[in-house]
Amino acid sequence: DEHRHFHAHHYPLSTTAAAQPEKLPLPSEEPQDEKHQTESPASEAPLVWAVLGELRVSSVTSNSVGLQWNVPEGSFDSFMLQYQDAQGQPQALPIDGGSHSVMVPGLSPSRRYRFHLYGLRGRMKIDHVSTEAVTGTEEQEELLLPSQEQKHEKLQTEPPPSDAPPVRAVLGELSVSSVTPSSVELQWSVPEGSFDSFMLQYRDAQGQPQALPVDAGSRSVTVPGLSPSHRYHFHLYGLRGRKKTDHVSIDISTAQADKLPLPTEEHQQEKPETKSHPFEAPLVRAVLEELRVSRVTPNSVQLQWSVPEGSFDSFMLQYRDAQGQPQALPIDGGSHSVTVP
Repeated sequence: DEHRHFHAHHYPLSTTAAAQPEKLPLPSEEPQDEKHQTESPASEAPLVWAVLGELRVSSVTSNSVGLQWNVPEGSFDSFMLQYQDAQGQPQALPIDGGSHSVMVPGLSPSRRYRFHLYGLRGRMKIDHVSTEAVTGTEEQEELLLPSQEQKHEKLQTEPPPSDAPPVRAVLGELSVSSVTPSSVELQWSVPEGSFDSFMLQYRDAQGQPQALPVDAGSRSVTVPGLSPSHRYHFHLYGLRGRKKTDHVSIDISTAQADKLPLPTEEHQQEKPETKSHPFEAPLVRAVLEELRVSRVTPNSVQLQWSVPEGSFDSFMLQYRDAQGQPQALPIDGGSHSVTVP
Protein backbone atom coordinates (compact mmCIF):
# COMPACT_ATOMS: atom_id res chain seq x y z
CA ASP A 1 0.00 0.00 0.00
CA GLU A 2 1.21 3.47 -0.86
CA HIS A 3 1.10 6.36 1.58
CA ARG A 4 0.52 9.74 -0.03
CA HIS A 5 1.00 13.03 1.79
CA PHE A 6 -0.76 16.21 0.71
CA HIS A 7 0.50 19.59 1.89
CA ALA A 8 -1.52 22.80 1.93
CA HIS A 9 0.40 25.77 3.36
CA HIS A 10 2.15 24.32 6.42
CA TYR A 11 -0.43 21.79 7.62
CA PRO A 12 0.56 18.14 7.23
CA LEU A 13 -1.84 15.42 6.28
CA SER A 14 -0.84 11.86 6.96
CA THR A 15 -2.96 8.78 7.15
CA THR A 16 -2.37 6.13 9.74
CA ALA A 17 -3.22 3.48 7.17
CA ALA A 18 -3.41 3.67 3.40
CA ALA A 19 -6.94 3.56 2.04
CA GLN A 20 -7.90 0.17 0.69
CA PRO A 21 -9.41 0.28 -2.82
CA GLU A 22 -13.16 0.46 -2.44
CA LYS A 23 -15.29 -2.22 -3.98
CA LEU A 24 -17.31 -0.16 -6.42
CA PRO A 25 -18.62 -2.75 -8.86
CA LEU A 26 -19.83 -1.39 -12.15
CA PRO A 27 -23.39 -2.29 -13.07
CA SER A 28 -23.66 -5.23 -15.43
CA GLU A 29 -23.50 -4.36 -19.08
CA GLU A 30 -27.15 -5.41 -19.56
CA PRO A 31 -29.30 -2.53 -20.87
CA GLN A 32 -29.54 0.32 -18.37
CA ASP A 33 -32.49 1.88 -20.14
CA GLU A 34 -34.55 2.24 -17.02
CA LYS A 35 -33.50 4.07 -13.90
CA HIS A 36 -33.50 1.96 -10.80
CA GLN A 37 -33.17 2.55 -7.09
CA THR A 38 -29.90 0.83 -6.21
CA GLU A 39 -30.52 0.84 -2.45
CA SER A 40 -33.73 1.05 -0.48
CA PRO A 41 -34.19 4.37 1.32
CA ALA A 42 -33.58 4.42 5.04
CA SER A 43 -36.51 5.11 7.33
CA GLU A 44 -35.17 8.61 7.90
CA ALA A 45 -35.05 9.38 4.15
CA PRO A 46 -36.07 12.97 3.36
CA LEU A 47 -39.64 13.62 2.25
CA VAL A 48 -38.54 15.16 -1.06
CA TRP A 49 -37.23 12.54 -3.47
CA ALA A 50 -34.15 13.25 -5.58
CA VAL A 51 -34.22 12.43 -9.30
CA LEU A 52 -31.44 12.45 -11.89
CA GLY A 53 -32.18 13.82 -15.36
CA GLU A 54 -30.78 12.43 -18.61
CA LEU A 55 -27.00 11.98 -18.82
CA ARG A 56 -25.81 13.66 -22.06
CA VAL A 57 -22.48 13.84 -23.89
CA SER A 58 -21.50 17.51 -24.27
CA SER A 59 -18.07 17.13 -25.91
CA VAL A 60 -15.78 14.40 -27.26
CA THR A 61 -12.07 14.38 -28.12
CA SER A 62 -9.70 11.49 -28.75
CA ASN A 63 -8.83 11.30 -25.03
CA SER A 64 -11.71 12.90 -23.12
CA VAL A 65 -15.50 13.01 -22.84
CA GLY A 66 -17.57 15.83 -21.34
CA LEU A 67 -20.84 14.80 -19.66
CA GLN A 68 -23.81 16.87 -18.43
CA TRP A 69 -26.95 16.14 -16.44
CA ASN A 70 -29.64 17.91 -14.42
CA VAL A 71 -31.58 17.24 -11.24
CA PRO A 72 -35.24 17.96 -12.01
CA GLU A 73 -36.43 17.03 -8.51
CA GLY A 74 -34.75 17.28 -5.10
CA SER A 75 -30.97 17.41 -4.63
CA PHE A 76 -28.01 15.11 -4.02
CA ASP A 77 -25.11 15.38 -1.58
CA SER A 78 -22.69 14.17 -4.25
CA PHE A 79 -22.41 12.17 -7.46
CA MET A 80 -20.26 9.23 -8.52
CA LEU A 81 -19.33 8.52 -12.14
CA GLN A 82 -18.24 4.98 -12.89
CA TYR A 83 -16.82 3.45 -16.06
CA GLN A 84 -14.24 0.93 -17.25
CA ASP A 85 -10.98 2.14 -18.77
CA ALA A 86 -9.36 0.76 -21.94
CA GLN A 87 -7.76 -2.03 -19.88
CA GLY A 88 -11.15 -3.05 -18.45
CA GLN A 89 -10.34 -1.71 -14.97
CA PRO A 90 -13.23 -0.05 -13.11
CA GLN A 91 -12.78 3.68 -12.46
CA ALA A 92 -14.78 5.81 -10.02
CA LEU A 93 -14.83 9.61 -10.16
CA PRO A 94 -16.44 11.44 -7.20
CA ILE A 95 -18.21 14.71 -8.10
CA ASP A 96 -19.42 17.54 -5.88
CA GLY A 97 -23.18 17.74 -5.31
CA GLY A 98 -23.34 21.24 -6.81
CA SER A 99 -21.83 20.16 -10.13
CA HIS A 100 -23.96 19.17 -13.10
CA SER A 101 -21.13 18.44 -15.53
CA VAL A 102 -17.79 16.61 -15.54
CA MET A 103 -14.84 16.19 -17.90
CA VAL A 104 -13.46 12.62 -18.01
CA PRO A 105 -9.79 12.75 -19.10
CA GLY A 106 -7.22 10.05 -19.84
CA LEU A 107 -9.35 8.01 -22.26
CA SER A 108 -8.14 6.05 -25.29
CA PRO A 109 -8.89 7.06 -28.91
CA SER A 110 -11.58 5.35 -31.01
CA ARG A 111 -13.07 3.46 -28.07
CA ARG A 112 -16.65 3.07 -26.85
CA TYR A 113 -17.15 3.84 -23.15
CA ARG A 114 -20.23 3.28 -21.03
CA PHE A 115 -20.65 5.82 -18.22
CA HIS A 116 -22.83 5.30 -15.14
CA LEU A 117 -23.76 8.32 -12.99
CA TYR A 118 -25.08 7.80 -9.46
CA GLY A 119 -26.74 10.42 -7.27
CA LEU A 120 -25.83 9.94 -3.59
CA ARG A 121 -27.42 10.99 -0.31
CA GLY A 122 -24.65 10.39 2.21
CA ARG A 123 -23.19 7.06 1.07
CA MET A 124 -26.49 5.77 -0.32
CA LYS A 125 -27.02 5.57 -4.09
CA ILE A 126 -30.48 7.04 -4.70
CA ASP A 127 -30.72 7.25 -8.49
CA HIS A 128 -28.74 6.16 -11.55
CA VAL A 129 -28.51 7.09 -15.25
CA SER A 130 -26.20 5.83 -18.01
CA THR A 131 -24.94 6.83 -21.44
CA GLU A 132 -22.39 5.74 -24.02
CA ALA A 133 -19.78 7.75 -25.94
CA VAL A 134 -17.14 6.91 -28.54
CA THR A 135 -13.86 8.86 -28.39
CA GLY A 136 -12.47 10.43 -31.57
CA THR A 137 -9.46 9.34 -33.58
CA GLU A 138 -5.96 10.77 -33.20
CA GLU A 139 -5.99 11.55 -36.94
CA GLN A 140 -8.96 13.86 -36.44
CA GLU A 141 -7.13 15.68 -33.62
CA GLU A 142 -4.03 15.95 -35.79
CA LEU A 143 -6.01 17.93 -38.35
CA LEU A 144 -7.38 20.24 -35.67
CA LEU A 145 -3.99 21.55 -34.56
CA PRO A 146 -2.87 24.60 -36.54
CA SER A 147 0.41 24.54 -38.40
CA GLN A 148 3.41 26.17 -36.75
CA GLU A 149 3.30 28.90 -39.43
CA GLN A 150 -0.20 29.95 -38.38
CA LYS A 151 0.13 29.88 -34.63
CA HIS A 152 1.56 33.39 -34.22
CA GLU A 153 -1.42 35.16 -35.76
CA LYS A 154 -5.12 35.10 -35.04
CA LEU A 155 -7.03 33.34 -37.76
CA GLN A 156 -10.61 32.77 -38.73
CA THR A 157 -10.52 29.03 -39.34
CA GLU A 158 -13.87 28.91 -41.15
CA PRO A 159 -15.71 31.68 -42.98
CA PRO A 160 -18.97 32.64 -41.28
CA PRO A 161 -22.10 31.30 -42.98
CA SER A 162 -24.44 33.72 -44.71
CA ASP A 163 -26.81 33.56 -41.75
CA ALA A 164 -24.08 34.33 -39.18
CA PRO A 165 -25.18 36.68 -36.40
CA PRO A 166 -24.37 40.35 -37.09
CA VAL A 167 -22.24 40.64 -33.94
CA ARG A 168 -18.97 38.76 -34.33
CA ALA A 169 -17.14 37.23 -31.37
CA VAL A 170 -13.52 38.16 -30.66
CA LEU A 171 -10.98 36.50 -28.38
CA GLY A 172 -8.68 38.70 -26.30
CA GLU A 173 -5.02 37.93 -25.69
CA LEU A 174 -4.17 34.54 -24.19
CA SER A 175 -1.92 34.99 -21.14
CA VAL A 176 -0.40 32.81 -18.43
CA SER A 177 -1.48 33.33 -14.80
CA SER A 178 0.62 30.61 -13.13
CA VAL A 179 3.24 28.00 -14.03
CA THR A 180 4.44 24.95 -12.10
CA PRO A 181 6.62 22.02 -13.21
CA SER A 182 3.51 20.00 -14.09
CA SER A 183 0.77 22.53 -14.91
CA VAL A 184 0.00 25.85 -16.55
CA GLU A 185 -2.94 28.15 -15.86
CA LEU A 186 -4.09 30.28 -18.80
CA GLN A 187 -6.57 33.13 -18.97
CA TRP A 188 -8.21 35.20 -21.68
CA SER A 189 -10.99 37.68 -22.30
CA VAL A 190 -13.80 38.11 -24.83
CA PRO A 191 -13.85 41.85 -25.61
CA GLU A 192 -16.55 41.54 -28.27
CA GLY A 193 -19.49 39.16 -28.71
CA SER A 194 -19.70 35.74 -27.07
CA PHE A 195 -18.82 32.10 -27.76
CA ASP A 196 -20.77 28.89 -27.17
CA SER A 197 -17.62 27.17 -25.89
CA PHE A 198 -13.83 27.15 -26.13
CA MET A 199 -11.28 24.50 -27.10
CA LEU A 200 -7.67 24.49 -25.91
CA GLN A 201 -5.28 22.41 -28.00
CA TYR A 202 -1.61 21.56 -27.54
CA ARG A 203 0.89 18.73 -27.98
CA ASP A 204 2.11 16.84 -24.92
CA ALA A 205 5.77 16.05 -24.18
CA GLN A 206 5.49 12.95 -26.41
CA GLY A 207 4.20 15.03 -29.33
CA GLN A 208 0.66 13.68 -29.11
CA PRO A 209 -2.16 16.20 -29.77
CA GLN A 210 -4.35 16.99 -26.78
CA ALA A 211 -7.70 18.84 -26.80
CA LEU A 212 -9.35 20.31 -23.70
CA PRO A 213 -12.95 21.58 -24.05
CA VAL A 214 -13.76 24.64 -21.91
CA ASP A 215 -17.19 25.93 -20.86
CA ALA A 216 -18.50 29.14 -22.46
CA GLY A 217 -18.59 30.97 -19.12
CA SER A 218 -14.95 30.24 -18.28
CA ARG A 219 -12.15 32.73 -18.84
CA SER A 220 -9.35 30.57 -17.46
CA VAL A 221 -8.23 26.94 -17.51
CA THR A 222 -5.58 24.90 -15.70
CA VAL A 223 -3.75 22.35 -17.87
CA PRO A 224 -2.43 19.51 -15.64
CA GLY A 225 -0.15 16.56 -16.35
CA LEU A 226 2.62 18.51 -18.09
CA SER A 227 6.37 17.74 -18.01
CA PRO A 228 8.92 19.96 -16.22
CA SER A 229 11.19 22.29 -18.23
CA HIS A 230 9.26 21.68 -21.46
CA ARG A 231 8.09 24.26 -23.99
CA TYR A 232 4.42 24.01 -24.97
CA HIS A 233 2.44 25.78 -27.72
CA PHE A 234 -1.14 26.37 -26.57
CA HIS A 235 -3.91 27.26 -29.05
CA LEU A 236 -7.27 28.55 -27.77
CA TYR A 237 -10.27 28.50 -30.11
CA GLY A 238 -13.59 30.25 -29.64
CA LEU A 239 -16.46 28.14 -30.99
CA ARG A 240 -19.93 29.00 -32.24
CA GLY A 241 -21.67 25.65 -32.30
CA ARG A 242 -18.98 23.32 -33.67
CA LYS A 243 -17.35 26.04 -35.78
CA LYS A 244 -14.06 27.69 -34.79
CA THR A 245 -14.51 31.44 -35.29
CA ASP A 246 -11.42 32.92 -33.59
CA HIS A 247 -8.03 31.74 -32.36
CA VAL A 248 -5.20 32.96 -30.12
CA SER A 249 -1.93 31.24 -29.16
CA ILE A 250 0.85 31.39 -26.61
CA ASP A 251 4.16 29.60 -25.98
CA ILE A 252 5.00 28.68 -22.37
CA SER A 253 7.79 26.70 -20.73
CA THR A 254 6.97 24.79 -17.55
CA ALA A 255 9.13 25.32 -14.45
CA GLN A 256 12.01 23.08 -13.45
CA ALA A 257 11.09 20.21 -11.16
CA ASP A 258 13.31 21.54 -8.37
CA LYS A 259 11.78 25.03 -8.47
CA LEU A 260 8.90 23.91 -6.26
CA PRO A 261 10.47 21.61 -3.69
CA LEU A 262 8.06 19.87 -1.39
CA PRO A 263 8.47 20.86 2.25
CA THR A 264 10.51 18.34 4.19
CA GLU A 265 8.57 16.18 6.59
CA GLU A 266 10.64 17.49 9.51
CA HIS A 267 9.40 21.03 8.92
CA GLN A 268 5.76 20.00 8.70
CA GLN A 269 5.26 19.27 12.38
CA GLU A 270 4.28 22.84 13.20
CA LYS A 271 3.10 25.92 11.35
CA PRO A 272 6.03 28.35 11.24
CA GLU A 273 5.33 32.07 11.20
CA THR A 274 6.67 33.19 7.83
CA LYS A 275 8.58 36.44 7.99
CA SER A 276 7.54 39.26 5.70
CA HIS A 277 8.69 42.83 5.27
CA PRO A 278 6.82 44.92 7.87
CA PHE A 279 5.73 47.47 5.25
CA GLU A 280 4.32 44.75 2.97
CA ALA A 281 2.46 42.81 5.65
CA PRO A 282 -1.34 43.03 5.31
CA LEU A 283 -3.27 44.43 8.25
CA VAL A 284 -5.40 41.29 8.46
CA ARG A 285 -3.50 38.03 8.34
CA ALA A 286 -4.89 34.98 6.56
CA VAL A 287 -5.18 31.61 8.31
CA LEU A 288 -5.72 28.12 6.89
CA GLU A 289 -7.84 25.68 8.87
CA GLU A 290 -7.23 21.94 9.07
CA LEU A 291 -6.84 20.04 5.78
CA ARG A 292 -9.08 16.98 5.82
CA VAL A 293 -10.01 14.10 3.57
CA SER A 294 -13.67 14.18 2.51
CA ARG A 295 -13.69 11.25 0.08
CA VAL A 296 -11.32 8.50 -1.07
CA THR A 297 -11.48 6.14 -4.06
CA PRO A 298 -8.80 3.79 -5.42
CA ASN A 299 -7.55 6.50 -7.81
CA SER A 300 -8.57 9.86 -6.31
CA VAL A 301 -8.71 11.79 -3.06
CA GLN A 302 -10.98 14.75 -2.27
CA LEU A 303 -9.65 17.30 0.21
CA GLN A 304 -11.40 20.14 2.06
CA TRP A 305 -10.23 23.08 4.13
CA SER A 306 -11.52 26.38 5.50
CA VAL A 307 -10.19 29.90 5.96
CA PRO A 308 -11.39 31.09 9.40
CA GLU A 309 -9.50 34.38 9.20
CA GLY A 310 -8.62 36.62 6.26
CA SER A 311 -8.47 35.38 2.67
CA PHE A 312 -6.00 34.04 0.13
CA ASP A 313 -5.53 34.98 -3.52
CA SER A 314 -5.01 31.33 -4.45
CA PHE A 315 -3.89 27.97 -3.09
CA MET A 316 -1.22 25.47 -4.18
CA LEU A 317 -1.53 21.75 -3.43
CA GLN A 318 1.70 19.77 -3.60
CA TYR A 319 2.32 16.03 -3.35
CA ARG A 320 4.48 13.28 -4.79
CA ASP A 321 2.99 10.81 -7.26
CA ALA A 322 3.44 7.04 -7.20
CA GLN A 323 6.78 7.42 -8.99
CA GLY A 324 8.02 9.90 -6.38
CA GLN A 325 7.80 12.88 -8.75
CA PRO A 326 6.63 16.19 -7.20
CA GLN A 327 3.26 17.43 -8.45
CA ALA A 328 1.78 20.90 -7.93
CA LEU A 329 -1.90 21.75 -8.47
CA PRO A 330 -2.89 25.47 -8.48
CA ILE A 331 -6.35 26.16 -7.00
CA ASP A 332 -8.55 29.26 -7.25
CA GLY A 333 -8.71 31.42 -4.11
CA GLY A 334 -12.49 30.98 -3.88
CA SER A 335 -12.30 27.18 -3.71
CA HIS A 336 -12.19 25.32 -0.43
CA SER A 337 -12.07 21.79 -1.84
CA VAL A 338 -10.26 19.88 -4.57
CA THR A 339 -10.36 16.40 -6.07
CA VAL A 340 -6.91 14.99 -6.87
CA PRO A 341 -7.32 12.50 -9.77
